[in-house]
Amino acid sequence: MTGTAHALGSSRTLWELIERRAELTPDRPVLLQGDRVLTFGALRERCERVAAGLYGMGVRAGTVVAWQLPTRIETAVLSFALARLGAVQSPVIPYYREREVGFALRESKAEFFAVPGSWRGYDHTALAHRLGARGVFEAYGQLPEGDPGLLPPPPDDGTSVRWVYWTSGTTSDPKGVLHTDRSLIAGGSCLAHALRLTAADVGSMAFPFAHIAGPDYTVMLLLYGFPAVMFEHFALPDALAEYRRHKVTVAGGSTAFYSMFLAEQRKRPGEKVIPTLRLLAGGGAPKPPEIYHAVVREMGVQLTHGYGMTEVPMITMGSPDDTAENLATTEGCPPPGMEIRITDEAGRAVAPGLDGEVRLRGEAVCRGYLDRAQSEAAFDAEGFLVTGDVGHVKESGHLVLTGRIKDIIIRKGENISAKEIEDLLHTHPAVGDVAVIGLPDAERGELVCAVVEQPPGASELTLRALAAFLRAQGLSVHKVPERLEVVAALPRNEALRKVLKYKLRERFGGA
Repeated sequence: MTGTAHALGSSRTLWELIERRAELTPDRPVLLQGDRVLTFGALRERCERVAAGLYGMGVRAGTVVAWQLPTRIETAVLSFALARLGAVQSPVIPYYREREVGFALRESKAEFFAVPGSWRGYDHTALAHRLGARGVFEAYGQLPEGDPGLLPPPPDDGTSVRWVYWTSGTTSDPKGVLHTDRSLIAGGSCLAHALRLTAADVGSMAFPFAHIAGPDYTVMLLLYGFPAVMFEHFALPDALAEYRRHKVTVAGGSTAFYSMFLAEQRKRPGEKVIPTLRLLAGGGAPKPPEIYHAVVREMGVQLTHGYGMTEVPMITMGSPDDTAENLATTEGCPPPGMEIRITDEAGRAVAPGLDGEVRLRGEAVCRGYLDRAQSEAAFDAEGFLVTGDVGHVKESGHLVLTGRIKDIIIRKGENISAKEIEDLLHTHPAVGDVAVIGLPDAERGELVCAVVEQPPGASELTLRALAAFLRAQGLSVHKVPERLEVVAALPRNEALRKVLKYKLRERFGGA
């Protein structure tokens, strides 16, 4: 990182980081959306006015405020206004519905809930009231404002838990992941350190700002002083005009995004789909090596991919100046301050090159979970986070992921619990038993496949009927299986008759 970025990375809190950047480059843009431009100086000023408005509503340091909002300038302003107050934020992905939203509100004990009103045909305000949410207010186009002169001093402690992000693992309910300002700054610094960006770059946020990638990416903007285009709803080819208009140099998100850009490029070979683009970057889902090579070959840009999770927003990241072999086949290297330990089944460190479970320690690692029992199980005796992922570290320091112990599916960068879907499908009369698995997919990273064993005499089950059933149960659309396989009997072991999912992945993974 540059000297300035390194100095800013030492900020104690996110609000301090905003103030220091606003003092350095007040007139430079930070957020671009349509015809709107927000500068670093205006970001600080507007956040203070909104913080005063929230303060007038009763929001104080430590007040828990949940928000379920799309990727908009207003969302970023609201989030940093809450950071100015030292409130505890619980961001919720905007396409989550009753099951996930209700759980997040209950577990976080949210005292306020910001929603977008009716957004993309769905009434989020009505959902909030059905769930009995407290302090519901709409924060789409208008935000509460007040006199900044009435505000108390900003928080100066960056190590207190002020963020609760939600993830799904091997259980059917989400887990509340606890972060601090400093852990988020450390994650964003990791991303900035690897990508070698400059103040001349223009980035893009095509992912939900409520995802852990939201602060991760915004910290990078604050460290380097360059802007990003925000997409409230990302779809190609519609979004291409905005990429071209704002002369975006860095784009991406996850494997699904790489595939979408590549598909657009293939419509016009020989003509760069985004003339100013020089780098695709992302993470959050497996990246087939052939995707890397196709992007470099056909789009004429570099592709860097990384490893992160809600618990640790950025662990490793490929750098543009690395070798093609490492960029295609590894997750990159960790930054200074991120310790990676590969362990055997007994928790002992193994030699470089040997596969084992990935364990992590460093400032970017979360403080644990809302559920104390989950927190106790998540860390080993030396303070390393036990990820459940399997991989090895090369002699060069690059991390290679080879599998997962946790039974989760990563589709378009989002973790999906197989058990949650299985539990719902077990209530379907045409399902005797079921195993939900993730299968490799160049477009999504992984696709969700339901393998069903039907009871005798059951009517034939179709993918359309299965999907309609799950949607009726309140399952989020992005979790609904895209593939259905009906088998005479699921493969099981001889001892406890446990379903052997690896056999299903072997059977259907190449289809």
